[in-house]
Amino acid sequence: MARASLRNFALLSIAAALATIALKVLAWRLTGSVGLLSDALEGTVNLAGAIVMLVVLGIAALPPDEEHEYGYTKAEYFASGFEGMLILIAAAAIAAAAIERLLAPRPLEQVGAGLVVSAFASLINYIVARRLFKAGNDHRSIALEADAQHLMTDVWTSAGVIAGVAVAALTGWQPLDPLIALAVAAHIVWTGVRLVRRSFRGLLDQALPEADRAAVEQILARYRAQGVGFHALRTRQAGTRSFVSLHVLVPDEWTVARGHALLEKIEEEIRTMLSGAHVTTHLEPRDQPDSYHDMDLDR
Repeated sequence: MARASLRNFALLSIAAALATIALKVLAWRLTGSVGLLSDALEGTVNLAGAIVMLVVLGIAALPPDEEHEYGYTKAEYFASGFEGMLILIAAAAIAAAAIERLLAPRPLEQVGAGLVVSAFASLINYIVARRLFKAGNDHRSIALEADAQHLMTDVWTSAGVIAGVAVAALTGWQPLDPLIALAVAAHIVWTGVRLVRRSFRGLLDQALPEADRAAVEQILARYRAQGVGFHALRTRQAGTRSFVSLHVLVPDEWTVARGHALLEKIEEEIRTMLSGAHVTTHLEPRDQPDSYHDMDLDR
């Protein structure tokens, strides 16, 4: 799938957000539940995040140019960070509404119909979240993964709200409804913080995940057994792209052609394992002391 076509998933998320907002607002209007209102407010964050994701995925899909020779894939971290901050804003709005209702409780109405409508909205979010998770994993898109994580959080918080509102209606204990909303706010704060932290780490050129680094080491281990050495190995993740650089040490008597052929083979194996990673290698003579002066290059 072309990178540009990932924007179709953003359009899917926007459509789901519009549908669920309408349903959750209807559920709130039917019942007057501040818990269901908090659920609807989180839906507006889903919509804003999906719109930002649509724009950012378009930017991330742009080809490299003279001023951005490594492409625009890091733009996805801005979408993830923005969505995390929106979640924190939504949590504050939910908490404010809940505190107001705690101070002025009121009975719930038409609870059965409202909860059915809210449950249907949650089902939509669940289906879309699973689709976005798969696309995000398949294409290493942090923007899609962040949106999927947010939608799945919405599903779980909605389930808690539905259960809590049902209990509040059955017991008649009015403070339970705003207390549920406060619990929702506290829960989604953690999701927002995680998204913001992950985005900041990505912008700081974080190394590849441990599993990917271990896979690279497995490839190099086979060549070490043949007398080839390696050092100055570095990895980083930039949006959907992976970068690997390393120095390769070969016996002094090897010709440049033989060494170059080896480097091409190693690069191809790493690119295959990491789905098209950008791999940079540097050839050095194994038995020359100067070859080891740069083992800690750039560190």
